[in-house]
Amino acid sequence: MQDNATEVTAAGIARLAGVGRAAVSNWRRRHADFPKPVGGTETSPSFALAEVEGWLREHSKLAEVPLRERVWQQLVGHPEGPVTALTHAGCVLLLIHDRPTLWLEVSDGSDERLAAMLPEALDQVLTPRFGAAARRGSAGSAATGSAAGASAPVNTAPDGRAATAVHTPALDTPTGPAVLPSAPLLRGTAELAAELGARQTFEFLLGRHLDANPRQYTLTPADLAGLMADLAGPARTVLDPACGTGALLRAAAPDGPAPRPEQTDQRLYAQDGATDLAALTGLRLALHTRAGVRAAAGDTLRADAFPELRADAVLCHPPFNERNWGHDELAYDARWEYGFPARTESELAWVQHALARLRDGGTAVLLMPPAAASRRSGRRIRADLLRRGALRAVVALPVGAAPPYNIPLHLWVLRRPEKAPAQPEVLLADVGRFAGEGRGGPDWRAVRDAVLDAWRDFDRAGRLDDRPGLARSLPVIELLDDDVDLAPARHLPPPAPADGAGRLTDVRERLGRTLRLTADLTPAAADTTQPAPRWPLTTVGELARGGALVLRTGGNGGHARVPVLTDHDVLAGTAPSGTLPESEEEAVLTEPGDVVVPVLGGGSVARVIDDATAGAALGRSLVLLRPDPTALDPWFLAGFLRGTANNRQASSYASTATRLDVRRLQLPRLPLDAQHRYGTRFRALDEFEQALRLAGRLGEQLVRGMYDGLTDGTVTPGR
Repeated sequence: MQDNATEVTAAGIARLAGVGRAAVSNWRRRHADFPKPVGGTETSPSFALAEVEGWLREHSKLAEVPLRERVWQQLVGHPEGPVTALTHAGCVLLLIHDRPTLWLEVSDGSDERLAAMLPEALDQVLTPRFGAAARRGSAGSAATGSAAGASAPVNTAPDGRAATAVHTPALDTPTGPAVLPSAPLLRGTAELAAELGARQTFEFLLGRHLDANPRQYTLTPADLAGLMADLAGPARTVLDPACGTGALLRAAAPDGPAPRPEQTDQRLYAQDGATDLAALTGLRLALHTRAGVRAAAGDTLRADAFPELRADAVLCHPPFNERNWGHDELAYDARWEYGFPARTESELAWVQHALARLRDGGTAVLLMPPAAASRRSGRRIRADLLRRGALRAVVALPVGAAPPYNIPLHLWVLRRPEKAPAQPEVLLADVGRFAGEGRGGPDWRAVRDAVLDAWRDFDRAGRLDDRPGLARSLPVIELLDDDVDLAPARHLPPPAPADGAGRLTDVRERLGRTLRLTADLTPAAADTTQPAPRWPLTTVGELARGGALVLRTGGNGGHARVPVLTDHDVLAGTAPSGTLPESEEEAVLTEPGDVVVPVLGGGSVARVIDDATAGAALGRSLVLLRPDPTALDPWFLAGFLRGTANNRQASSYASTATRLDVRRLQLPRLPLDAQHRYGTRFRALDEFEQALRLAGRLGEQLVRGMYDGLTDGTVTPGR
C-alpha cells in the first residue's frame, strides 16, 4: 500500500516527473485539481506523495513513478526523519540479505502484522552480526534517534578516564509501534532490493542521503581509502575509531559475501561520535562483508568503546583542529605514552589512541593536516614517536586528495614498536606532483604506485635510496632539532636538473605547435549579409518523447573504479576525473556520439563524447542525450544547445544557483544533410576551443617552470 503520510516537496515532484521546478509551479497555477499542500511552509510547501503520484498519472505527466524515486521520497518524507528511516530500511535489507525467507514470512500480511513480527526477526539477524549485546529499544527511543544508534554507558576506568562498560553496538531493534510508520517504506525498499540487490539498494539510499546533506558529513574518497588500507596491509582485526560512513573499513574488508578462507575470521571495529553514522556504518559493513562487525556510538577519546582491543591495523580519518577533544578530562590517560597532547594538538591525541589500540607490530595509517608535522606545540611528541620507532612514514598527498580539498594533506604510517630500533629511519615522501588540473582530483594511479612502491621498499629494508623530488629515508637523529619538522618537502632532494630543463623544453615545443594550430583553426568571419533564418523549432523534451534521442541523468553512486565524467570535466574540457559515492548502483556509461550537458552553474556548455571519453560513468549534475544517428547529428545537437539565448530561456534561478531544464532547450527542425553542415562547423569550433585551452595550460606550465628554473639555478638568465 502507498503511505499517505509521506510528503514530498516541489523539488521532489520535479524529480519524479523529470521536469524543472518551474513546471511544477505552472501546474499548481493552471490546474485546479493539483493536490493541495499538506505541510511545509508558505514558501516551501509539501504535498502528499500518494496524491501527487495519482495526479501525475491522471494527467499523463508520468507513466509510472520510478521505483527508486518513490522509495527515496518515502525515505526523505518519513515522519521521524530520513536517518531513522534509512536505519530501519538498512535493518530490513540486512534481514533480506541474510534471511530472505524470514522476511517473506514477516512481510506476508498487513502492516500491523509486519510491525509486530519484525523486531523479533531483526533480533535473529542483528545479534549474530553485531554481537549478543544487541538489545531492543522502546518506541520512544526509536522515535528520538536511538534507532539510529545509542551511546554506550560510561563509567570511570582505574586510570581516571572515561570508558565504556561493554562493547555496545550502535543499533537498537525498534519495537512494533516504532516500525509501523516505516512499513510502506520497508515494503518499497524490499521491492527495490529484488531489483538491485540488498547491498546495492542500501548503497543507493545512503549515497542519496549523503549527497543531499553534503555539509553534515566529511567523506573519505574511495581511492584514498584504498591507499590507506594497502599501506596497512592484510589484517584480521581492523579498527576505525572515527569511522564516519565506513569507507576505510570497507576498503580493508573482503568484498562481497564470500571472503577468502584466510579472512573468514576478520573483525571490523567501528566507532563514531555521531550515533546516526555509527548505526549506518554498521549496517553498511554488515551488508558489504561476512566479517564480524562491532559498531559503537560515542566520543572515542572520552569514551572508548574498545579499551581492551589490540588490533592488527587501525585506519583513521580523524576530525581536524578540534579544541574540545577532552584535554582537561584526560590529562592522566594511559594512552599518552609519547606525551600529553596540547589543547591545539587533537590530531596527536588520535595518533596515540591508534597506537594504544594496536598489537605489537601492528600498523596504523592516519590522514593528518599538514600543520601536525611542524607545529611547535607538538614537537616533543613527534620527537618521541621518532626516537621509539613508532612513526615510520610521512607522505604529503596532492592538493584535492580529500576534504578540505585546497590543502595537501598528509598520511602518517605508524607501527607499535615491538622493540626500540638501534638506528631508526623514517620515510618522507611527497607526491604533490600528481595533482590533477582544476578540481578534477589527483592522478590516483600514479599516487598509489609511487607511494606503495616507496613504502614497501622502505618497509622491507628499513631504508630507501633517494628518489629526487619524490621520496627518501632519513635517520631519525637528523630530524631531532628544535622544530622536529616532518614536512616532506623540506627534506627531499630536488628533482634532477636535467629532468627539469628537459620538461621545460618539451612544454615550450608543445606550446609552439599548439599556438600554430590555433592560428590554423581560427574560424572564418561570419556572413552577416544574409537575414537570420526562421526555422520551425522543437525541444529536447519533444525529441525524447518522439524517440529521436534518449535522455539519462547522472547517477548518485557507482563502481569505485569506473572513471567518472564530472560537470567540472565537461566545463573545463578535461578527461574524466571524478568519483561517485561507493555503490553497486548501475552507472550510466557514456558512448561515442552522446551529448553531455551540465544542469548547474548557468554556463552554455555541451560536450560530445568521443572514443577517448567513452565508457566513463556519468556524474551528478549532468544530463546525457543519446541521439538516434538516423534523426539527429550529435554535433548539430550540441552546437544549438550551447546558444546563450537558448540556455537563458530554459534556466530557472535560485538565490545562489542557476539550474538548466534540459527538456526545454530548443533546436531547429532541419533535414539530416543540413544538420551535418552545421555539425561540421560546430565541430571545427570545438577543436579551436580545445586548442585554446591547451595553449593556456601549456603557457601556465611554461611560466611556472621558468620561475622555478630561474630560482633553483637550472635556467640561467642569459645576457
